[in-house]
Amino acid sequence: MIVGLKYLFLICSVQQFIVSARKYRPMSFDDVVGQKHVAETLMHEIKNNKLAQAFLFTGPRGVGKTTCARILAKVINSTDDVNENHDFAFNVFELDAASNNSVDDIRHLMDQVRIPPQVGKYKVYIIDEVHMLSTSAFNAFLKTLEEPPSYAIFILATTERHKILPTILSRCQVFNFNRILVSDMVKHLVGIAEKEGIKVSEDALHLIARKADGGLRDALSMFDQLVSFSGGEITYEKAVEMLSILDMDTYFSLADNMLNNDSASALLTINCVLNQGFDASLITSGMSQHFRNLIVSLDPMTNSLLDVSESFKEKYKEQSRKFDIHFLLNALNISNEADEKYRISRNHRLLIELMILKLVNLRSFMKEIPNLHDLKKKLADTSAGQPIKSTQTASFKAAPSIKEDVVKKVESTRMGLLSREAFKQKKQASIEIIQETKEEPPAAIEVNTQPKQQIDTDKIISEIAKSQGPRIAGLLNSIKTELRDETLFFIVNSKMHIHTIEEIRLELLRELNQLSDGRIKQIDVEMGELEVVSRKPYTDKEKLEFLMSKHPLLQEAIEKLQLRLP
Repeated sequence: MIVGLKYLFLICSVQQFIVSARKYRPMSFDDVVGQKHVAETLMHEIKNNKLAQAFLFTGPRGVGKTTCARILAKVINSTDDVNENHDFAFNVFELDAASNNSVDDIRHLMDQVRIPPQVGKYKVYIIDEVHMLSTSAFNAFLKTLEEPPSYAIFILATTERHKILPTILSRCQVFNFNRILVSDMVKHLVGIAEKEGIKVSEDALHLIARKADGGLRDALSMFDQLVSFSGGEITYEKAVEMLSILDMDTYFSLADNMLNNDSASALLTINCVLNQGFDASLITSGMSQHFRNLIVSLDPMTNSLLDVSESFKEKYKEQSRKFDIHFLLNALNISNEADEKYRISRNHRLLIELMILKLVNLRSFMKEIPNLHDLKKKLADTSAGQPIKSTQTASFKAAPSIKEDVVKKVESTRMGLLSREAFKQKKQASIEIIQETKEEPPAAIEVNTQPKQQIDTDKIISEIAKSQGPRIAGLLNSIKTELRDETLFFIVNSKMHIHTIEEIRLELLRELNQLSDGRIKQIDVEMGELEVVSRKPYTDKEKLEFLMSKHPLLQEAIEKLQLRLP
């Protein structure tokens, strides 16, 4: 009997527990976290009696859209003679559009709108996840939304504004709810921990706030889970263990390995992280965020951009002093590039290890690259005639002449000019070649005594026409040509042909000169005589006359036979 009573007591105590998201739900606009701009605007509208009848609350999940809708319904119905704790539940109608998205559900809601409120001044209709309504349901809702009764207030809430019909958006007053800042979330969690008598580490609360990604409801759920896991005392270590978050100290350790060029320790750290079951993408994104925080920590003006606790801010400031901005920018670029390639990579482990090896060896690689000051100094020494001290000449100790020659060529290449010595050597070599050429007896010149072959102008014109368009090709193939000495005359019948030849004169002359081996040097155009073309026979009579003119015996046969066409 006693054991049964203990179990009954435990069950009753479990049933009485209320999650923090419900227990500490704001009851007024002053209690709303992170949405000050929304609360102030709504309060001004109520105070100035300029309250709209249709609102659209849009934003991420867990940022207070439904909470603000309920507070608004309570405030607009409150009067001086009514208890301030009265919630006016009979005046508030909530509809979950995710499961009630048909036309019949909207029509049922419209039937309720016709009935005025029995208590209070307004009836408030809250439609959550309104983007889930069907198109037919939206259209059925349009008329009522455009001309609602004076006592009806519609509040639509959604996380996906782009799915709302434009006709609905134009009839609503839109309020954009922002993601809640980490600092505001931590402050709210500290207040809840004090009320509950829970010891909590600020680092752990910052970890919860970053994990929640701007959603206070998610942060409160993780807070309750941590309270149960830690037995009433939340520490940073327990938060890391329970939330499966990669410890920030891991990134600080990897950054120290990069300072010391310790690739072995860095690879072992990566191996330990992966063996613990963490996703490899956490390393790429976490390192990018770490380098970003180090860059922000370099300047006191940007320290406020760090969304971490005060203890970690000091760690970032201390480590940022060990790096220069050039290294951090290159490291951020490498880690960000690896983060972008993560999705398309087939071997995630190899991608992460390659990124770490690049980052570890980045400092030594940057030291080998000469800066602008050193480069200018080398160029100045070169112009003054001093040899450039370079590691590249070390391999030429065995051959001093080759060494000097290579150095001179490097200097002349960098300066963009030939040195005087190289110019003298080149000039001397040219003189020697000329002398050798003079000493050799000139070869006998063979005289071609064979007669020159006649130029086939028609064939040449045909070859040129193949490379032209249809208009010019047709003209070249149709006109006559005559070659007189070294000039090719085009004999045309119209001025239009002359203009066409002039358009391609230079190109035509170049190709004629090439195809004729330089024997055609000029072109010209002449107008030819117009040929009178006889009209072709068309009718039967004209055809008969044409045949008789060609064949005189036919005419005699027709006359003897006395044949006549009708």
